[in-house]
Amino acid sequence: MAEISISLPQGDKKNFPVGIVAHEALKELVSNKVRKNTIAVRLNGELRDLSTVIQQDTELEPVSSDTSEGLVILRHSTAHVMALAVLELFGYEVQVAIGPATDDGFYYDFDRGEPFSSEDFEKIEAKMTEIAAARVPFVMKRVSKAKAISVFKEKNQAYKLELIADIEDEEVNLYQLGDFVDLCRGPHLPDTGWLKGFKLLRLAGAYWRGDENRQMLQRLYGTSFFDAKELKSYLYNLEEAKKRDHRKLGKDLELFTIQDQVGPGLILWQPKGALLRKNIEDFWKAEHYKHDYELLYTPHIARRDMWKTSGHLDFYGENMFSPMDIDDVSYQLKPMNCPFHIAIYQTRKRSYREFPIRWCELGTVYRYEKTGALHGLMRVRGFTQDDAHIFCRPDHLAEEIFNILELNLNILKAFGFEDYDIYLSTRPEKYVGSDEHWQQATEALKSALEKKGLAYELDPGEGVFYGPKIDIKIKDVLGRSWQCSTIQVDFNLPERFDISYTGADGNEHQPIMIHRALMGSLERFFGVLIEHYAGAFPVWLAPVQARILNITDAQLDYTEEVYRALRKLGVRVEKDDRNEKLNYKIREAQVQKVPYMLILGDKEVESKTVTVRLRNGDNLPAMSVEEFVDIIRKESEILN
Repeated sequence: MAEISISLPQGDKKNFPVGIVAHEALKELVSNKVRKNTIAVRLNGELRDLSTVIQQDTELEPVSSDTSEGLVILRHSTAHVMALAVLELFGYEVQVAIGPATDDGFYYDFDRGEPFSSEDFEKIEAKMTEIAAARVPFVMKRVSKAKAISVFKEKNQAYKLELIADIEDEEVNLYQLGDFVDLCRGPHLPDTGWLKGFKLLRLAGAYWRGDENRQMLQRLYGTSFFDAKELKSYLYNLEEAKKRDHRKLGKDLELFTIQDQVGPGLILWQPKGALLRKNIEDFWKAEHYKHDYELLYTPHIARRDMWKTSGHLDFYGENMFSPMDIDDVSYQLKPMNCPFHIAIYQTRKRSYREFPIRWCELGTVYRYEKTGALHGLMRVRGFTQDDAHIFCRPDHLAEEIFNILELNLNILKAFGFEDYDIYLSTRPEKYVGSDEHWQQATEALKSALEKKGLAYELDPGEGVFYGPKIDIKIKDVLGRSWQCSTIQVDFNLPERFDISYTGADGNEHQPIMIHRALMGSLERFFGVLIEHYAGAFPVWLAPVQARILNITDAQLDYTEEVYRALRKLGVRVEKDDRNEKLNYKIREAQVQKVPYMLILGDKEVESKTVTVRLRNGDNLPAMSVEEFVDIIRKESEILN
C-alpha cells in the first residue's frame, strides 16, 4: 500500500497509508491530552476539518480549542447551529443568507416573513441546547457547482444560489448539520457537543450584501465560548460596558453634549467636562515641557494649495471637508497639523546643531466621517489631537523613537493604563518614498521597541502612505482594546516641502520627521477614560474633587467659608446648600461620582472642622480644612 509522510511543525514525522483521515493520524502523532483539545488541523498551513482525508506528504499542526483560531471555529460552528435551530422552529421555508464569526461572537442573516421577538430568542437557545446535547456531526462534502445549485434549488434557498453564482471555482464545500445544508469554506467542529456556553444577544436589520436597494434581512447576533464560565464573564462585562457607556455617563455627569443644531460629530464641552479636559491638557503640557518639547498653536484652515503640496488631497481627500473660497482663494479645514509645523520650520535656516527639534500642539482638526459611523466621543468630525512632530538627523532617529516610547508609556500609566498591545505596521500597497527610506524607518521603529523590551506584533501592510508606524492599543478595566497612541516616521513631507538644514559639512541635508500622538485625540481618550473609570475619576483628574453638604440652614455661613477657603487653596469644590435632607444630598453626590463629600453640622461649625465621606460610603474622622487639602494634594502628586 502506498504511503505518505505526515510531520508535525516541530519536526516529528511518521509514515501513514494514503487516504488516512486527519484525526486518525493525530492518534499516533500527539498525546491523548493534546488530541482531547484538538478541534481542527492545519494541513500545510491551511485550516481544515479533523475529518479531512490526507492524500500526500503533509505538515500537520493541531488546532486547539484554547487558541484564537479555535474560538473562531467554535463561533462559526455555533452560527450554523443557530441556523438549524431557526429552520427547525420556524420552518425550512425561512431563507438563510450568511453567518460568519465576528470579533466577539457570530451572526446569521435570515429572510423571514415575521420579525423575531425576545420570546423567539429563548426558543432558539433551547433548540440549540438540544442540538448541542445530541452531538450532531458537521459533515463536509466537496461537490461540483452544478450539484450545489441542484441542492439549494431543491431547498428553495435563493441567497445561497446567488452566492454560488459568484464563485469561480468549479467545486464548492457544502456542510451538512442535521437537515441544514450550508455553503461554507469551513472548517467546523467535529460535532455540536463542543458547544458549552452560548447566548443570543440582539437583533438588527441588515441589507443583503450591504446594498440598501436589496432586501432587508434580520440579523441575529450571538456569542459562544468553550467554557460556560467564560460566557458568564463575557456577559458580565457586556452589562458593565452598558453601565459605563461614555455617552450615557457624559450626559448624566454633564460632561459633554452633541446637539443637532450644531451638527453631528461636533462636541460641546460642558463646564465639568471642560474642567476635566483642562486637567488632562495641563498635565500633558507639563510633561512635554519636562521632556524638552516646545508648544505651538496653528490655524484651523489653510490655502488648499498647501494640502496639494502635502499630498493629503491625493491620499486623504475623501476624509476632508469641502473647500471654501475666501477672496477668490480656495481654503481647506485642516485634517492634520503637520504641514503647519513644517511652515514654522521654514521660517528660517536651520542648523544641524539645533536638532532634534521637538514641537507639540493640542491642535483641533476636522475630518469627514459618514453620519452612520459617528459614535459619541469615539468617532467625531472635529477633534483635538495631542500632536507632536520631531525634526531630527538620521543618527537621532532610533533614540528619538525610544524617548517617545518612554514618554508615551509614562503618560498612559499616569492615566491608569498599563496593559496594552503594540503593533509595528509596515509598508502598504499605496505608498510614497523610496524603499530604502521605508527600510531605514522600519528598522528604527523595531530597534526602539526591542531596546525598550516591549513585545509587539507585526501588522504587515498597515502603515500609512508616507511611512511605517507603531500603534499602541490600550486595554481598559474590562479588557477592551482602544487605539490611541501612534508613532510614525515620515521621509515624505520633508521632501515634498523641500525643507533642509545645514550639516556639519556645510551642505544642505533633508531632516527626518516623526509624527506622534500619545492619546490620539482628546475626545476619544476622554471617552475611554469615562468608560475605564465608569465616571469615577481619580482625584487628580476629577472635575469636582469635593462637594460640601450642610445639614441645615444653620450652617450656611460656615458652608460659604469652607467653600471659599478650598477654592482659594486650589481644590475643585462645589456646594450643595439646598434645603434638602442630608441623605438625599449624599446620594446625589455619589451618583455624580464626587470623590469626597464634606458634611457640615453644628459640631463641625463649632470645631471649625469638616466630616469627610468617600464616594464608596466610607467615612473619615473629622479634620480641619487644611488637613483635607493635604489629602487632596497627596492624591494629586502625579501632577508634580
